[in-house]
Amino acid sequence: SPSSFILASIPGLEAAHLWMSILLCSMYILAVTGNCVVMLIVKMEPSLHVPMYFFLCMLAAIDLALSTSTVPRILCFYWFDTREISFGACLAQMFFIHTLSAIESTVLLAMAVDRYMAICHPLRHAAILTNTRTAKIGLAAMARGVLFFLPLPLLLLPLPFCSSRMLSHSFCLHQDVMNLACANTTPSMVYGLTAILLVMGLDAILICLSYILILKAVLWLASWKERVKVFSTCVAHICVVLAFYVPLIGLSVVHRFGKDLPPLVHIIMGNVYILVPAVLNPIIYGVRTKQIQ
Repeated sequence: SPSSFILASIPGLEAAHLWMSILLCSMYILAVTGNCVVMLIVKMEPSLHVPMYFFLCMLAAIDLALSTSTVPRILCFYWFDTREISFGACLAQMFFIHTLSAIESTVLLAMAVDRYMAICHPLRHAAILTNTRTAKIGLAAMARGVLFFLPLPLLLLPLPFCSSRMLSHSFCLHQDVMNLACANTTPSMVYGLTAILLVMGLDAILICLSYILILKAVLWLASWKERVKVFSTCVAHICVVLAFYVPLIGLSVVHRFGKDLPPLVHIIMGNVYILVPAVLNPIIYGVRTKQIQ
């Protein structure tokens, strides 16, 4: 195994690293501040101690951990020109990125189920989704993420790597590191694809199914005013789901079919995947939720 990998930079824009780091740092500060404020508000306000806002706290904690596991290292690259990342640190960063993404996907599914129960079975909602059960769902989401994505770095550990150590992102992703190996990577590729389909893919299907059932229930309401009022309680969650899955799908498409794309596309898509959900989620819930306001 190599002692280190080299993080990607945008060719021809080395002189703009300072300005890029300022933009990246500003987004990171915004993400940290927004998510910390959400968690602080929910903790201090007893009326928000219900499953929906506990799930929102989980989402904020995951976004905070995901951005913190990557952005400070990218800023060190921009500020101090430390392009090399050790092999062990790269695998650890890969584990955290993929595991936290899986946990976030599971929490988004749990929030969709919460909305389904609140709209389609309002009388049973409080009895089924208790605070204790919400905590158990959070632990199950964590266990699911670790169980499915811990094998990713372990499968790469015994592989020999080529002389090229240049990554296509400013942080370590499984597909990116795997492409540098000089051996048969089929088991690693198949397992990675299977894990993504069984976690993110299955969650996306179940979220869509829950909203089909919600839409069906809403259309049975008597007036358009009631339909809009009930469905508006789901708008914030729909926006958060899109903020997570659109960059995830975009990054996957770039990895699988965009080998001939400029390096700028890979780096921008990677940064969007890491930072956009963390920045947008507190803003979305702050704007859409009166209790948070």
